[in-house]
Amino acid sequence: MLRAMSRSPSGEARADRSRPSLRRGYVLAVVVLIGSLLMVWLYAREAGAREQRARQAEFAAQSSEIATLLRQRLLHYELALRGGVSLYWSVSRPTHRQWRDYVGGLDIERQFHGLLGLGYVPYLRRSDLEALQLAMREEGQGLFRIRPHGVREIYGPVLMLEPQTIGNRSVLGYDMFADATRHHAMADARDTGEVRLTAPIDLIQRGDDGRRNGLLMYAPVYANGIQPGNPQARRTAISGWVYAPFHSRTFIDSALEPFGAGQIVRIVDLDDGGGRGTLIHEDAGFTDDVDADVLRHSETFALYGRRWRMDFRSSLPAADAAGRPSGVPAIVGAGLIVSLLLFAVVLTLAHTQSRAERLAEAMSESYRRSEQRFRNAMLYSGSGIALLDGAGRIVEANPALARTFGMPPGSLPGTAFAAQFVDPVTDTVLAGKHTEPVTLQFRRSDGDIRLVQLVHSPVPGDVGSDVAALVQVDDVTDRLRAEREVRMLNRTLEARVEQRTRELTLANHELESFAYSVSHDLRAPLRTVEGFSRLLGERFGGAIGPDGLDYLARVRNAANRMDELIDALLKMSRIAREPLQHARVDLSRMAGEILAELRQAEPSRRVETVVEPGLEAGGDTALLRNLLQNLLGNAWKFTGGCEHARIEFGRAAGDECPPGTVGFFVRDNGAGFDPAYASKLFRPFQRLHGADEFEGHGIGLATVKRIVERHGGAIRAEGAVGRGATFRFTLPVRADAPYPDDGSHPND
Repeated sequence: MLRAMSRSPSGEARADRSRPSLRRGYVLAVVVLIGSLLMVWLYAREAGAREQRARQAEFAAQSSEIATLLRQRLLHYELALRGGVSLYWSVSRPTHRQWRDYVGGLDIERQFHGLLGLGYVPYLRRSDLEALQLAMREEGQGLFRIRPHGVREIYGPVLMLEPQTIGNRSVLGYDMFADATRHHAMADARDTGEVRLTAPIDLIQRGDDGRRNGLLMYAPVYANGIQPGNPQARRTAISGWVYAPFHSRTFIDSALEPFGAGQIVRIVDLDDGGGRGTLIHEDAGFTDDVDADVLRHSETFALYGRRWRMDFRSSLPAADAAGRPSGVPAIVGAGLIVSLLLFAVVLTLAHTQSRAERLAEAMSESYRRSEQRFRNAMLYSGSGIALLDGAGRIVEANPALARTFGMPPGSLPGTAFAAQFVDPVTDTVLAGKHTEPVTLQFRRSDGDIRLVQLVHSPVPGDVGSDVAALVQVDDVTDRLRAEREVRMLNRTLEARVEQRTRELTLANHELESFAYSVSHDLRAPLRTVEGFSRLLGERFGGAIGPDGLDYLARVRNAANRMDELIDALLKMSRIAREPLQHARVDLSRMAGEILAELRQAEPSRRVETVVEPGLEAGGDTALLRNLLQNLLGNAWKFTGGCEHARIEFGRAAGDECPPGTVGFFVRDNGAGFDPAYASKLFRPFQRLHGADEFEGHGIGLATVKRIVERHGGAIRAEGAVGRGATFRFTLPVRADAPYPDDGSHPND
C-alpha cells in the first residue's frame, strides 16, 4: 500500500505536466484553425471581388459591343441615305419609278432592320409648291395636298416614300418643316451639310407593337449636287432632304437579339428634355435602384448631331449574368478541409508548405501559358499590333505591323508611332481614349501612300513597365478603293438604265404608230379586192361557171375577214392610245346589261347566269365595258354546246389581290382549253379552237389583257378541256388609284 501510495503522486505529476503540453497543442491547433479560417475567409472575399470585377468587365465589353452595333446599324442607314442623295445628284428629279427601283434594290426588310422606308422631302417656297402641285396635276397624279393646312413661307412635304405600305402612303404630303422637332434636325442638316438625327418623336406610321415612337434621319440634297462651303450658301442651295424613318423598339431589339435576354437597355437623348434628357427606349423592368448584385454600365457618345446615353442593366443576378459557375464555393470548401486537417494534425505544416509551393508553381505555370498565348496572338495575327508607352513610342510590335509599314521588325521598338503617318495623330488617339476606329494616311518606306484603320484600347502593363495602350492597325486601302469603284459603277449603271428606258418608250410609241398606219393602209387594197370580186361575180358569173363563182366567194370572204381583223387591230391600238376617264364603275349592273344583250341576240338559248351584286371598281367605264363584253361574250360563245350552260361573275378571294386592288372572276362550264397552251390565250390572233368550231378573230383576250394592265392589274386563266374556263383579274379599288394613264403597264 505504501508502495502504491508512493507511485501515485509521481504519475499524477506526469499527467499534470502532460496536460499543459496537451493544452498548448490544442491551443496551437485552435490558433492554426482560427488563423486558417480567417485566411480562407479573406481569400474567398477577394476571389469574390475579382470575379465580380471580371463579370463587370465582361458585361461592360458586351454592352459596348451592343452600342457599337447600334452605331453600325445607324451607319448602314446613313449609307442608304447617301445612296439616295447620289441618285438626286445624278438625276435632277428622279421619277417615282426610279426611286422605287432604288429602294427596292436595298432590300430594306432583310438588310435594314427597323427601317420603315426611304423618302424624299423637297425644300419648297410658296411659289415652288404651287408649281409642283400644278406639274403633278398635269401629269395625272391628282392634287398634291399638304398637311397640316396653312400658308407658310417654307414647306417640306413628303413627296416620295418607298416601299409604299399602307402606313407609308399615309405620310405622303405631310409638311415636316412645320413640325418643330423635325424642323430642327432638317435645318441642322441643311446648315452643316451632314446627316442629322431628330429627337425622339411620334411617327405617323405605327410599329409592330402598335407604338409610334421612333426617330428620323435626314441627309441634305443641294442643287447641282454641289455642297457650298458656308452655312448661308447652303441655305440658298438646298433643294431637299433624303430621309429615313425607323421605330426605336424594332431598331434596338434587332441589335439586342444576338445577345439573348441577359441585358436590359435604356437609351436617353441628352440634348432634349430640359437637361434631364428624353427617353428614346427603355426595356421592361429597367430601374435605377442600387443593387450590388446587379451589373450596370453606361456610355455617352455623340451621334449625328445628338448626344445619347446608353444605360445597361443585367436582367439576372451578377452570379448568373456572367454565364459561368463561380469558383468561390470551391475555394471555401478547400479551405475548410485544409483547416480541419491542420486542426487534426499540427505536425503536417511542412506538408502544407509543400502543397502551397505546388499551388504557387501551378499559378506561375498558368501565368507563363497566358503570356505565351498573348505572344502567339501577336506573332501570328494578320493585323498589325503594337504596344505603346505613355509618350506614344512603340514598346513592342508584331511582324504584321512591320510588313504593313514596310520596315524591318527590329527597327520599330523605340520609334514614335505618330511619326509613321502623314495625317496628324492626336494625344487622345495615342492614349487609346478614342471610342471609334480612326482612318489615317501613312507613307511606307518605299514611298507608297496607304490608308490604315486604327483601333485603340488602354491596357495595363506589368509592374515597372511603361505600357499604356494597345493599337491595332489594318491596311484598308484596297477595300476603300474597291468601294469607291463600286459606287462609280452604280452611278454609271443607273444612267444606262435610264437611257435604255427612254429608248424602250420611244420604240413602243413608234411601234404603235407603225401598227396604226399599216392597218389604215391595208384597208384600201382590201376594199378594191372585195369590190372587183363582187363585180366580177355579178357581171361575168355565167362565163366563169359555178367553180369560178365559188372561188370568188372565197376571195370575198377572205377579204371581209381580213377587214374585220384590221378593225379589231385598230380597236386594240385605240385602247392603248386613248386617255383613261377615271370613274367609279358598277360592274354588277354592267355585267347584267351585257348578259341581257346576249340573251336578246339568242333568245332560244337557255343559260344560267349568276352575277354577284355590289361589285364595284375604279377605272374607265368604256374600257371596263369592253373588258366584260369580251369575257362574258367568250363564256356565252364557248358554252354553246352545253346542255346546262352556266356563266358566273363574282369577287375573288382577298388574299389573292395586292394592296389597293380588288379581284374578280368570270367562270363558265363550256368547252374549256388545254392548260399547256394557256400562255397563248392573251396573244393577238392566237386561237386554241378552229374557226369551224367557234367563230372569232383572236383579238378579244389580247384586248382584255391590255385593258387590265392599263388599270394596273393582272389577269390569268384556268381551265381544262371540256370542263370550262375561269378568268381571274384585278382592278383598282378606288377611282383615284395611281394606275398608269399613258397606255403603258408598270411591268412593261
